[in-house]
Amino acid sequence: MKKVSFAAILITTGLFVLLSCGPKESTDLILTSFIPQPVSVEATGHAFKLNSSVTVYYEENVDGLEQTARYLAAELSRITGENFNVESANVTPRSGIFLSVTTDDNDLGMEGYFLSIGKKLVGIKAKSTAGCFYAAKTFLQTLPVKVAAGETLTIPTGTIRDFPEYGYRGAMLDVSRHFFGVEDVKRFIDFLATYKMNVLHLHLSDDQGWRIEIKSWPKLTEIGGSTEVGGGEGGFYTQEQYAEIVKYAQERHITIVPEIDMPGHTNAALASYAELNCDGKARELYTGTEVGFSTLCTDKEITYQFVDDVVREIAALTPGPWFHIGGDESHVTEHDDYVYFINRAQEIVTKHGKKVIGWDEIANAELVEGATVQFWADVENTTIGISKGAKVIMSPAARAYLDMKYDSTTHLGLHWAGYIEVDHGYSWDPATLNPAIQRENILGVEAPLWTETITNMDELEYMVFPRLPGYAEIGWTSAKLRNWGDYKLRLASHGKRFEDMEIDFYRSELVPWFE
Repeated sequence: MKKVSFAAILITTGLFVLLSCGPKESTDLILTSFIPQPVSVEATGHAFKLNSSVTVYYEENVDGLEQTARYLAAELSRITGENFNVESANVTPRSGIFLSVTTDDNDLGMEGYFLSIGKKLVGIKAKSTAGCFYAAKTFLQTLPVKVAAGETLTIPTGTIRDFPEYGYRGAMLDVSRHFFGVEDVKRFIDFLATYKMNVLHLHLSDDQGWRIEIKSWPKLTEIGGSTEVGGGEGGFYTQEQYAEIVKYAQERHITIVPEIDMPGHTNAALASYAELNCDGKARELYTGTEVGFSTLCTDKEITYQFVDDVVREIAALTPGPWFHIGGDESHVTEHDDYVYFINRAQEIVTKHGKKVIGWDEIANAELVEGATVQFWADVENTTIGISKGAKVIMSPAARAYLDMKYDSTTHLGLHWAGYIEVDHGYSWDPATLNPAIQRENILGVEAPLWTETITNMDELEYMVFPRLPGYAEIGWTSAKLRNWGDYKLRLASHGKRFEDMEIDFYRSELVPWFE
């Protein structure tokens, strides 16, 4: 048996090709291009043969485990074109793939796993069904994205022990500037799941559009949802469609964090209901991209009834623990009015059983217990939040914003925070980016995609890939196991995966993509 640290390996391009471009035989598990990089990988030098005779077993009487087993079987079917049986078992089978839950290894945490690939049996063990799901995702990376039907795949044997660095590993999708329908959001969720990300933050309201049905305030979607940047027709999710998105994400162990931005970024709401304006006059719909000009009227009680109704209805549809109140760029709200509003909005969120997240500006208010500030621009705001007991989500615009251009020639995106080539997006450590923000303060990492310039799925994919896997690895893999020289070679092998998934990705010249 041989054991090698990934951080010490410089893998040659030719060896990557063996596992990346088709079902070629290899018996060295260490050469597999895993993203995110696991904690440890041991190769045993043999091979597991995968064909339709393999059964996917799951441990009996473990809630949710059958769903993960069926998900894995469906993915294997998608890759091979063959059907795989799924069965329960109360003892470890002699052959096949077996998912089970164990309490033996406390160091794994609730999302870690142990994956053992033997000549006859693939064993997946974790303390939770989420851990089993992530192990299944790792196992799938030992396979090509698709092969000819009936072809037996050879998978190198060995063991992987793995667990994440951060508990919050997310991305944000702005569906307000440009609207993206249910199927597009599901595809985005699948992108996150592929790389073990576990949070999707949905930016559901802004000046340009209100995107979720609120039954007690129906004009929000009737009027506020009727347009988008550039004057398109916009759109919105019915509550049933939003619940469908939430369920789809849950099945992939992804938590939806809904955001209703307030008191600024609210023109769509102000156009829908005149009474939310201090002068009682409805605003005109807005289709531009400027920010900071709108505000709810903070000294009218109807405003807080509005916030209460919105939070109540969305919270009831969202099983996750968080509700994002925005709070950014409220430039025309007086400071004292802003603080008063954020304080009351937080109380409403906690009343409806959710924990508060807000952009780093909310730190200027009195933060409730369990609040989280999302660092995007202002370190001083963030450190104020830390001093008040808040945790931090790291989303530094100059490193993590997916809407920033790759370079000056990129035809999409913005560059107010700078250019973010693939290496720049990958080569940073949340725990050392700023000395004022320590590891113990950090809840996790999130890569936001704002959509001022993003109008369709092809454009979304171009801005998201190939940067998204890097943010997933930052969230999952310890900084001491990460380096750009190794990562760019692993990423290069995923280019073929992107192609087979029909992802329209940016071919950075910094990555030695395989043809």
